[in-house]
Amino acid sequence: MSISETNWKPLSERIRPRTFDDLVGQEHLAGKKGIIRGAVESGRLFSMILYGPPGTGKTTIGELIRAYLGNNYHFEFFSASLQGTADLKKHFSHGERLKAVGQQLVLFVDEIHRLNKSQQDVFLPVTERGTIVLIGATTENPSFEVNPALLSRCRLVILKQLNAADILRLLSRALERDTFLSTSGVSVDNEVLEVISGSSGGDARIALNLLDTLVESAAALEREKLDLELMNELSVLPSGRYTKKGEEHYDIASAFIKSMRGSDPDAALYYMIRMLEGGEDPKFIARRMVIFSSEDIGLSDPMALVIAISAFEAVNSVGLPECILNLSEAAIYLSVATKSNRVNEAMMTTRDRVRNTPNLPVPLKLRNAVTNMMKGLGYGKDYHYPHDSGGFSKEYYLPEEIKQEIYYKPGNIGKERQVAERLRTLWKGLKEYPEE
Repeated sequence: MSISETNWKPLSERIRPRTFDDLVGQEHLAGKKGIIRGAVESGRLFSMILYGPPGTGKTTIGELIRAYLGNNYHFEFFSASLQGTADLKKHFSHGERLKAVGQQLVLFVDEIHRLNKSQQDVFLPVTERGTIVLIGATTENPSFEVNPALLSRCRLVILKQLNAADILRLLSRALERDTFLSTSGVSVDNEVLEVISGSSGGDARIALNLLDTLVESAAALEREKLDLELMNELSVLPSGRYTKKGEEHYDIASAFIKSMRGSDPDAALYYMIRMLEGGEDPKFIARRMVIFSSEDIGLSDPMALVIAISAFEAVNSVGLPECILNLSEAAIYLSVATKSNRVNEAMMTTRDRVRNTPNLPVPLKLRNAVTNMMKGLGYGKDYHYPHDSGGFSKEYYLPEEIKQEIYYKPGNIGKERQVAERLRTLWKGLKEYPEE
């Protein structure tokens, strides 16, 4: 088959799943016990917000719902990036007419996060009355981008990030099922598929369309084999991106974190710029630094968290390319800061204690006596207000069984040395904080 004879829909459209069984990576939604599949097959469809990274199957789920729905439902699409409030009202009017004859409109709203607050508000009465079943799709955190009132009327459905194995499965299926790929005369090395699956960031659309482009280019060059050498020759991805297995997105992110942890600002900047040059979302980098500031620096330098959060805010308010300066400043600061993982260790130790003994009773003196009965039971009795004794009352607050346990053990680095000295002074005779 010649290229000119092929129907050039994107590969991601040509092999879009036709049944729930075909959907990859979302077993909790589309598997035999999946919540969406169950709702559709039982005829009890509910309003929902589909939240997940790009290329994980949000639109595909909408298409599958449309394919499975019975005659009592009408399915319509609305693009928040292309249409406005007037278009929404037309859909709602259609929904009212359908409801009057015992039918229901299912409205799929793509990129619902692009609608402003007032536009989202128009969904409230129609979802409340059951005029429509709303299926909103978003790549942005609904907690921030969807009105709480609307979110409360919908079920939040989270799609999982596709992993390399999921993508590899999709690519192999495409080679078998797609008419062009299976008859192109081009064989594809497994290493090429592994590189694509590892370099696509979990986005099925990117991976499939990249495979399509590579096979098309190989066929145009009359090459019978697509291997790593030809892949590099075609330069579809940024130069230098390939190793034998391909350099995965999270490998660079890991190198960035480990460079800051190792106090190497030069390496940290190098890996950070590589991510940005490769098209990484600067918010991803800023979020990693906010986490790092508490996980690897903590109270040895409390300003680290302030710097990291400031960099995150700068990304939001300034944007690319200028925010690279802010990210660079933060990366350098975090790299040269004193390091301590004691906050992280304290969190993990405390979490283990809570999970092992989740129901230890709160001491009576720490409970609020909001009724006379509670007061009679001893709630609040013998509680000493610390401000009446200089800010510390020399008494235990943990449950009786574990009252002397210590979870946060400050080190002797940076400002944590002062924290350690203060805790040893305050709790002398009550808790034994170890000397470093």
